[in-house]
Amino acid sequence: MAATPAGFVNDFYPSFWWIPAGILAAALAIKLPSIIRLWTDPLLRAVGGLLLLACAVFVFVAPSTIAWVNRVTGVPNISGPWVYSLLTAFCGSCLLLIITWRNGLSDRSARTRSAMRWVLGTYAAVIAALWVLFALAEMPEERLRDLDTYYANTPYARELIVLYLLAHTTATLVTNALIWNWVRADGLDALLRWGLKFLGAGYALQLVFDAAKVTAVAGRWAGRNLDWLSTAVAPPLACLSAILIAVGFILPHAGQYLHDRRQVRDAVRELRPLYLLMKTVGGGGVPRVLRSAPELRLIRRETFIRDGLLSLARFVDEDLRRRSHDAALALGFPPDRAKALAAAVTVLDAADARSRGRERDTDGEADTTDLLRDIGAVSRALRQPDAVRAVREAAVREAAVRGAAAREGTAVPEVAAVPEGAAAASDADRADIPTGGGRPDAPAGGVR
Repeated sequence: MAATPAGFVNDFYPSFWWIPAGILAAALAIKLPSIIRLWTDPLLRAVGGLLLLACAVFVFVAPSTIAWVNRVTGVPNISGPWVYSLLTAFCGSCLLLIITWRNGLSDRSARTRSAMRWVLGTYAAVIAALWVLFALAEMPEERLRDLDTYYANTPYARELIVLYLLAHTTATLVTNALIWNWVRADGLDALLRWGLKFLGAGYALQLVFDAAKVTAVAGRWAGRNLDWLSTAVAPPLACLSAILIAVGFILPHAGQYLHDRRQVRDAVRELRPLYLLMKTVGGGGVPRVLRSAPELRLIRRETFIRDGLLSLARFVDEDLRRRSHDAALALGFPPDRAKALAAAVTVLDAADARSRGRERDTDGEADTTDLLRDIGAVSRALRQPDAVRAVREAAVREAAVRGAAAREGTAVPEVAAVPEGAAAASDADRADIPTGGGRPDAPAGGVR
């Protein structure tokens, strides 16, 4: 006889609940370092609390755990109100988190405070009522799987079951409405929008779970046996829903974490050309530490570069920087790019001058404030050796023209128009062409 889906769930039921519990525990373990490190972030703590509650629900709803709790306490079916209380607390916490998350921690309006007080008061009262009803009910026979339907017609137990289903359904409906209304809002981050969609899908499945449970209980009231809806249909829905909700809460936070890490790694790679050049100046470079955090690598690389630039201060030719900036503007580069290219020409020239022991014949050291502040832009400029070379050649031509004009006593002409090959320089400026390390005698066009 072919196995039916209901038969499969029934066979798999004892261990079924540990799958979502394990997934939720793994999600909590992934988030735990961030929660500990950023303990002052209330939203992060709330997400951790939700994952913990969801994991607890699936741990305590497993038949083996139900039997253990009943045996330890010596009270048959005490696991029922305990699991219902955990589930109710989870629903209330979800509502509180969605309200706080959407309105922002800084929102302390009367409406927001009233909504949060209503949720706290209502769900605390529901949990208290669950235990009162359990104390009044007569439920002597232990039921590990079908407590909802088996005692659906028992006084006080009936009210207990209806109350928890009503509280769960209400919370699910309200949370689902808040989420999908939020998804339609403008200006949402892509990761947040996807996280909300996962949450919406998870809570939609929660509604189907509630429908299956309510239908099974109502079937008992009508004298029909629809227990399979409660024992075979509802459990897979609950498991899938929990997984989707966990993904929905984690995705925005995990996505932001990965985005920040990628930005740091990109910044480290961006500084590579200038870092390699400074290695030829200071030697050695930054000692590599195994398993060092990207943030630490970035800080150490920035410090090393700035120390190298400071050591080049007495070799910096400020007149070359001014001429290079004018030349870059004349070649059609935008002002910010022209400034970075002029700085790259100056740094390369200073490194070459230092390697030859040729200090500038000026009083004091050059002002390196801009160089120290704009190391990222300078490093990016070094990735376009053709553009740097074109600017340097134009600056050298300008110096030669000015020198000849000064010797002849004639007016200094304007900077020459775009020379041959400038188009290629402009194209190169728009392309991020990585290059290798530098050396003291490298051509002035860029780090090779």
